[in-house]
Amino acid sequence: MSEQELGRKWDRCLADCAAKIGAGLGLGIVFSVVFFKRRTWPIAFGTGSGLGMSYSNCQKDLRAHYLLYNNIPKEE
Repeated sequence: MSEQELGRKWDRCLADCAAKIGAGLGLGIVFSVVFFKRRTWPIAFGTGSGLGMSYSNCQKDLRAHYLLYNNIPKEE
């Protein structure tokens, strides 16, 4: 059971990584062509930002098993 859950989490991470890197790459290309006279740094910045966001999401998702949740409602 736990192996299947880990596999699902990795699949979500890889799909999220591909989507965010693709979006960052696409936006970087658009900004490079339109605003920055075909320089390469917007492409690298967009791709790196997408990779960083997907890494952060994957890290949070993979560590979610170890988090403790408090389900007791607070009294006011």
